Amino acid sequence: MADVKDLPTLLTAIAAGDRQTVTASLDAAPSLVTARLARPDEFFIGQCHAQLYEGDTALHAAAFAYDVDLARDLIARGADINARNRRGAQPLHAATIGAPGSPNWNPTAQQAVIAYLIKAGADPNAVALGGVTPLHRAVRNRCSAAVDQLVRSGANPNLANNHGSTPSDLAHLTTGRGGTGSDEAKAEQQLIITLLNKAER
Repeated sequence: MADVKDLPTLLTAIAAGDRQTVTASLDAAPSLVTARLARPDEFFIGQCHAQLYEGDTALHAAAFAYDVDLARDLIARGADINARNRRGAQPLHAATIGAPGSPNWNPTAQQAVIAYLIKAGADPNAVALGGVTPLHRAVRNRCSAAVDQLVRSGANPNLANNHGSTPSDLAHLTTGRGGTGSDEAKAEQQLIITLLNKAER
């Protein structure tokens, strides 16, 4: 029988798209819907390029796995759309994780989960540690579809983080994130600059 201690296993199954295991776990232990990851259990899921932090939930994982159907199911089961991990990131922040050109990167699915979370009540301008909004994250990760959806859904392109950087500033700079120097990421960067230029007018 599944229990809250099985949350890391559930999060891994969500990232892998193992819906059978996910559904069985949630049915067996409904508390997993709102369970928060413990600090000693923090880990990295390479296939989704996602670092899991204390406080992350199943909805965070559904978001970075771009699984809109699971996100819908979790919210129907009582998941907190505003749950924050220890870095202040909500599921909407998690949905902006991505690595252009990687095998699991799916801009269409990413856009869909972002649109759904905002429609379900997520704040497109939610601020995490360091003053980071979902738009800052999407720009830093070089995910133009995410940037497009966030801006169309009310994200403010002029909000600065605690370092004084707006999303547009990050779009023009080398962000330091791994993979942002690839050809795919550079192409995404140009699309993002165009999108933000239009949004700032």
